Amino acid sequence: MRRAEIPGAVRLLALLLLAAAGTSAYCGEKNAGLYWFVPDGMRADLGGKDVFELAAEGEYPNIRRMMENGSYGYSMPVYPSHTPVNFATLMTGCYPELHGVADGQMRLEGYGLAKPSISGFSSSAKKVPPAWKLFEDAGRTVAVVSVPGSTPPEMSSGLTIRGRWGSWGSDFWAINFEASADARPPAGDSARLFFMGPQLTRQVRTAPARGWKASPVSYSPPLEAELAAYGTTVYAYIYDSTDDQAENYSGALFSFDKESAIADLGRPDSWSGWTPVSLAWGTQPLESSLKVSLIRLAPSGAMKARLLFDPMNRTTVEPADAVPAMEKALGPMVDFPDNWPAQLNNSPEEKNTFFSEAKMALDWHRALVPFIYSTLKPDVFIQDTYTPNQMLESRWWLPYVDRNSSRYAAASPGERAAALADLEEMYRRLDAVLGEAMKSAGGNSLIVLSSDHGIAPLNRYVMLNDLFAKEGLLSFSTNPATGAPAIDWAGTKVAHLKMIGVYLRPDGLAGQWRRGGGPEYNALRGKVKKMLLGLRDGAAAPIERVVNWEDAGGLRMPKDRVPDLLLVMKPGYGLTEEMSAGLPVFRDAREGGYKQALLAEKNSALWTPFIVMGPGVKKGYRLKRNISNADQLPTLLKLTGVPVPGYMQGKVINEIFEP
Repeated sequence: MRRAEIPGAVRLLALLLLAAAGTSAYCGEKNAGLYWFVPDGMRADLGGKDVFELAAEGEYPNIRRMMENGSYGYSMPVYPSHTPVNFATLMTGCYPELHGVADGQMRLEGYGLAKPSISGFSSSAKKVPPAWKLFEDAGRTVAVVSVPGSTPPEMSSGLTIRGRWGSWGSDFWAINFEASADARPPAGDSARLFFMGPQLTRQVRTAPARGWKASPVSYSPPLEAELAAYGTTVYAYIYDSTDDQAENYSGALFSFDKESAIADLGRPDSWSGWTPVSLAWGTQPLESSLKVSLIRLAPSGAMKARLLFDPMNRTTVEPADAVPAMEKALGPMVDFPDNWPAQLNNSPEEKNTFFSEAKMALDWHRALVPFIYSTLKPDVFIQDTYTPNQMLESRWWLPYVDRNSSRYAAASPGERAAALADLEEMYRRLDAVLGEAMKSAGGNSLIVLSSDHGIAPLNRYVMLNDLFAKEGLLSFSTNPATGAPAIDWAGTKVAHLKMIGVYLRPDGLAGQWRRGGGPEYNALRGKVKKMLLGLRDGAAAPIERVVNWEDAGGLRMPKDRVPDLLLVMKPGYGLTEEMSAGLPVFRDAREGGYKQALLAEKNSALWTPFIVMGPGVKKGYRLKRNISNADQLPTLLKLTGVPVPGYMQGKVINEIFEP
């Protein structure tokens, strides 16, 4: 049996046994290994200085070492500068027109528009094989961690740990609970995971505490709230520990059974330890762990708490037999803070919770690197963390360090300095991950840092569905219980759907969607294009280009997976599917950053660092021009001695090769 045919679980267990016996796992002597770190949303500059300048000044010693011993420069994402599209580009060496991933949520002909028919985050969306398959087919042992588009797993050996939104595994997302006596109705779509998944922020009512044993003394009538998620319930006992003759709630005790405590928390941004819990996934229970954070607690007893769940279990790792050893060595996984759309985006206490969770996540990813190298001993290790993207897109940091943000001018020097210090701390922790790789990967390995896209300041949202409703082209209703809007597809001729485009048909969008055509279709499309290009926010035109689907090749997009119209936005303006009473077309953004539907050639905030150090690479060499994300994989294949497939559209960056 050839090595690539050995089942993944058997392969990994054999490698663990070899490591315990002091025998090296397979590592090619003639070909270099590869550690490729691709933190999502790592823009190249911070506060007017790029990563390379900051590293040269001593901020990031491991990046500085990579620069001194390797080659570096900027890489540019492809349109629409969205995570799944650019990870597919990085990991296939092709543009979207060939690899087929055009967005996170794609609609195909023959399916209804209400739900996406294919997810760009799923491995099944790609039309060409990714890096991990190419390396595996070349006989290399591969580990892939937290990489979008890697699940469901495509390898027959090696190790895959939790992709993102790939429709595989349990993925217990963190849930925020807002508890008060007059709980509001549940939030609408803006609180749903990727606008399709579970409710990420939930409102619950407080009530007089009943049936608690060994609970703290409370000088005001104690309250309780039920925090229910994934088949388990955590009870919160909210109490007043101050004997001041006033209602002044000051602490919350959390418990599964009202008898034994998970944690007693009294300070905002305080966390419990990890506690074992059994969660429900479909019809089967899964053993996991949870961590509780008290985000804030008002004197009235109104409380916000966060339940953070361990996402690593036998359904999110292949081979599943690898989970116990990782849990024992590393503890529960913290992959990245917050969720998408952002939920810790309102009060300063939420900012603190976000940042503390971000540091936990980066520390976990740092600790993972030596563990993987000491056990699996991979030839190729590809690792991602979503933390930079989440932090730069939130409201708390980027608007205070980027002069192109509409909020920059109003910030004080102290606010700007504090925001920059936090971002530099986050980048230092990314730098520390690279340091572990340098120590663990071995001298015959390439060490690579890159990213899928940067982040640009987000100032205003454009609510196109409100515009279309005003023009009588879209009909929607609002659920009075949830506040969530729903499109009436039979009464709708034109709709904007995430992330980047507009769907339209003169006879309505109900039923199975088919691409329109003919005079009526062209007339409607022409009307909508004119409307979009003529849209104004004061004197500003938020939409730069409107592209017909048949002209999608000009943006290197696949014609069979794009809307009727593709939009290119002006910097500062983002798109949202939101619909609301009064039909406002513009609103100020709460979030601080975004990247969708922008052109990287015109926006340096989208540029990312690309650094490669190792055998065959020039030392201390700065690239003469920006490269494309599509150029990275062909270059790394050549450096590691793996043939570059002829279909790849990216170019080998020959200028970085030693003579």
